[in-house]
Amino acid sequence: MKLRIALSALSAAAAVLAAPVPAHAGTPKLGWELKETGVTARLRGLSPVSRDVVWASGSGGTVLRTVDGGRSWQNVSPPDTSALQFRDIEAFDERSAVALSIGEGTDSRVYRTQDGGRTWTETFRNDEPRAFYDCLAFFDRRHGLAMSDPVDGRFRILATDDGGRSWRVLPADGMPQALAGEAGFAASGQCLVTAGGRDAWLATGGAERSRVFHSGDRGRTWTVTDSPIPAGDPARGVFGLAFRDRHHGLAVGGDYRPDQPSPSAAARTRDGATTWQAAATPPAAYRSGVAWLPHLPSAAVAVGPSGSDVTWSGGRTWETFDTGSFDTVSCTRDLSCWASGEQGRLARLTLR
Repeated sequence: MKLRIALSALSAAAAVLAAPVPAHAGTPKLGWELKETGVTARLRGLSPVSRDVVWASGSGGTVLRTVDGGRSWQNVSPPDTSALQFRDIEAFDERSAVALSIGEGTDSRVYRTQDGGRTWTETFRNDEPRAFYDCLAFFDRRHGLAMSDPVDGRFRILATDDGGRSWRVLPADGMPQALAGEAGFAASGQCLVTAGGRDAWLATGGAERSRVFHSGDRGRTWTVTDSPIPAGDPARGVFGLAFRDRHHGLAVGGDYRPDQPSPSAAARTRDGATTWQAAATPPAAYRSGVAWLPHLPSAAVAVGPSGSDVTWSGGRTWETFDTGSFDTVSCTRDLSCWASGEQGRLARLTLR
């Protein structure tokens, strides 16, 4: 993940969002303002750059871009990729973006554009048949990582130091052993996230326990901690992460099957994922994406196929504010939040 906060002026919005919400005051009302994208692809990849520039990606090799705040969308999909699923995209500006397609073997690829999607270059194609790349994340314009499900018992990490022009597989000796059945979920582009210049986290499920891995050196070495979000089934675990800084993080997930309950579908950390606390009042159902709201230190939004929730307490309690379907959500520093999902659904967040 995502949606723009609609306020009359940026300065007024900054003042409102930067101010703490008094305990006695009514909480703001959030909503989603849908945008017409012209596609029916499921958009699980989302990367807003600003209030005006947003990139999204998804099934059928689809990549979309807007440079006017969602009033119009350009289909800038790479040629000859209709069989691929672009589950994650990371954009740097209105011209430059890197997209990850997921799947077994050679279906896992990375494409890069530096001319607004007019042309694309394939910069990585997986040649390990046991690898399945799930998510992509960047620390800055040059340094980034991609993660694959375990190969030979350890999650595989791909790294770039030149903005996605070239990639290398990092040594596996700094990665803890995976549990039996453990994997990432390519559901929202948020199973791998970063904060600051060196810290990265990856989320897992499918095994007896859901876990969160942390690296403080751009993916070379990792530690791992159990999360309170239930696992024990291939459909359960942590699906999305968001870190406000290197200490404060949120995790969401559950069981993605619509006929299965998802108790304890959210957790929070205040020590960089060394420990996790289950939400006292979690979202009512499975959630795949989560994002901190800009300039509100304790506020965040989570989304999933059955609805959207907001927390004003740093993830301790959540409340539903919308019942529409989205897969991912993301915000920018200039007060812009967007969400995307099935049937080309893409929307911006409004605050009333």
